Amino acid sequence: MESDASTSPRRRSSSCYSDSGDSSCSEPFSECGSDDLSFTPAAAAGIHRLLLSCAAEVSDGSISSLVAELESPSSSLDSLRRAAMELRLLAKHNPDNRIRIAAAGAVRPLVALLSHADPLLQEHGVTALLNLSLCDENKTIIVEAGAIRPLVHALKLGASPAARENAACALLRLCQLDGSAAASIGRAGAIPLLVSLIETGGARGKKDAATALYALCSGARENRLRAVEAGAVRPLLDLMADPETGMVDKAAYVLHSLIGIAEGRSAAVEEGGVPVLVEMVEVGTPRQKEIATLSLLQICEDNAVYRTMVAREGAIPPLVALSQSSSARPKLKTKAEALIEMLRQPRSASLRARPTAVVAAE
Repeated sequence: MESDASTSPRRRSSSCYSDSGDSSCSEPFSECGSDDLSFTPAAAAGIHRLLLSCAAEVSDGSISSLVAELESPSSSLDSLRRAAMELRLLAKHNPDNRIRIAAAGAVRPLVALLSHADPLLQEHGVTALLNLSLCDENKTIIVEAGAIRPLVHALKLGASPAARENAACALLRLCQLDGSAAASIGRAGAIPLLVSLIETGGARGKKDAATALYALCSGARENRLRAVEAGAVRPLLDLMADPETGMVDKAAYVLHSLIGIAEGRSAAVEEGGVPVLVEMVEVGTPRQKEIATLSLLQICEDNAVYRTMVAREGAIPPLVALSQSSSARPKLKTKAEALIEMLRQPRSASLRARPTAVVAAE
């Protein structure tokens, strides 16, 4: 990726940054997109009947039969597809079914489907695992079945957008298990693939990838460095600078996670992040003003050069307005005041961790 500051995202002085078209402060990260079924019209009638049958009560014997179909070496491709799809649908909305399917031993044969050559079978396998992972009790079972690397493989080489997006969602669910799972997913190579999906995916793919990346970087500090090295900062800034993407909030929160490390702060400055963050303090929604202020505070805390850059970008007036706002939270006002003081006396704080390239340019 280019790192020349001249290619930084253009500032938009009259735009209101909002993922939803309003200034509400709902959580920036909902769960990943769910199991969105899409089939050809020719298959619609059969799928409708199957959905109705899956909505009805199903016996343990029926579930065991479906698992046996997946495990049988003599099963035809059509039989495998139907068994995998039925398990996918049974796990889609019913929490009890998710537990029963996992207890019946379905996880390992579903994991095996992730490397199958048939695109539809692979998609059913990925999505069935995603649906099963919605039950917290199943996460450990899925991880212990060796699902992480096959899911990363599906994220990279999935034959359909749905397979790749659902693989990202499944990895998000698994990384919520604990820090060890998040680190394992990072070591398996998921981070660059998620960054690529943020750059090139469709609307849902971008949102799912950003949600997964945020969870991975929050769950394991080592993943932040992986994300920075994978070039995550530039596409995040591009999304933050363009309200039309509907990704401003999500991208801002992922960026805030990355600038928790020195490499992330350096990348944010080098990629032109200061103007974007200052603009967000000025015209963003309340939540965006807050996350941008906290991000600028982290960037400036240990670096006099960065403090000077932020001050020259015009950060002080919108920060003063924020600190005096009757609607701002007291904690945010305190943070804004601390940043204002820092910017007015840029050389008063310690100069730890000053990047050599930037210091040399003073």
